[in-house]
Amino acid sequence: MLRRSLTTLSLVFVIFFNVSGGAFTLEGLVVETGPGLALAILLIVPLVWSLPEILIIGELASMLPEEGGYYRWVLRAFGPFWAFQNGWYTWLYSLVDMAIYPVLFNQYLSWFIPDLSQSTRWAVALVMIWGATAINLRGAFPVGRVSVVIGTFVLGTFALVAIFALPHVHHVPWQPFLKPGQGLGAGLAVGLSTALWNFFGWDNASTVGGEVVDAGRTYPRALALALPLVALAYFVPLLPALGATDWTTWTDGGWPAIARAATGSAGVVLAPMLALAGLASALALFNALLLVYTRIPMAMAQDGLLPKVFGRTDARGTPVVAIVVSAVIYSATALLSFGHLIVADAIFYAAAVMLEFAALVWFRAREPNLRGPFRIPLGTVGVAVLACIPFTVFCAVIVISFYDGEYGFASAASALVAMAVGVPWYFGLRQLQRKL
Repeated sequence: MLRRSLTTLSLVFVIFFNVSGGAFTLEGLVVETGPGLALAILLIVPLVWSLPEILIIGELASMLPEEGGYYRWVLRAFGPFWAFQNGWYTWLYSLVDMAIYPVLFNQYLSWFIPDLSQSTRWAVALVMIWGATAINLRGAFPVGRVSVVIGTFVLGTFALVAIFALPHVHHVPWQPFLKPGQGLGAGLAVGLSTALWNFFGWDNASTVGGEVVDAGRTYPRALALALPLVALAYFVPLLPALGATDWTTWTDGGWPAIARAATGSAGVVLAPMLALAGLASALALFNALLLVYTRIPMAMAQDGLLPKVFGRTDARGTPVVAIVVSAVIYSATALLSFGHLIVADAIFYAAAVMLEFAALVWFRAREPNLRGPFRIPLGTVGVAVLACIPFTVFCAVIVISFYDGEYGFASAASALVAMAVGVPWYFGLRQLQRKL
């Protein structure tokens, strides 16, 4: 029996850690593209990607607030084949996504303990993964509570960095616009994919719709609060930090050093605080995403698309087997070098989301009486046009990726091949189930 334990506040912070977790991954974006282009991309992406997605996901979650979320929307609209593909794309996305957070955790741990060996890093990653697993096994409520506490600490620390950096701003943050010696097109695929990745995940928490209090109203409300929260979490520290430091010295995992350089004497305190916030954020990101990702195999198993054992829940409605098996898989992939697959990650996620967008258009056309407390004030054609905006962005990423000779082509091509594997995988599973 599912327990509805997630309130608006806890859901806002679960969404925050499904999407963002703070400005911790923006250093690479700035270095790859240049300050001006990085800021421009971060300004444009939420308008052309996140806002349409939030409106569409908000209506879907409002009309069908079910456990399994987006997978169940696609299942109702298009049947088990496309629902399975939606789950497959999400699983591919999660493999890349979840491998990033143990690396991020070790990056900020190395600020306190330099020169960690590879075996020590992997051991630390396992402790982080299974610590998050232990929290998840206790149900959605503890995950929500941890997200609120850590989210408040992360946002508060970045706010302090912004405040103390302001007196040290000595140049315009968005200059130069481009990385010197680099044209607008060079590295744009990776830059755009990185920015998109920092605004992915608005639909993730829909998978725990059966564990949200008054989900039909709460989820759209939480989305409306989470979007400005995420945008501010990026821009509030980034602008003064860029204006107060030399961006060419920035490195991945470098926020403590950035804080020390940007805030003067206050950096002595703020640098270790930010390193600690980085550790906490990586844990909270993994923790919140483990919550939402594991509800997909649970729902698929309950619908007969995966072995039934994945659909079993305890007295709190927690899918214990799905959580433990997922944690084992993520432990095996921890610390693998998936950074070059960020373009593939964007394609996996975008393909899954496009199926969800198509589901809303389908419902509007075929089930016009299906509606919840929140509804986009547009007709079916208007909703279809709205969905085309992020779809166009998605297509642009793929096209630009194939023109990026460094690793965009290989990443995009490998993503399309991996997605295609979902077709024989589905029919193979169905054939196996018939024999059993």
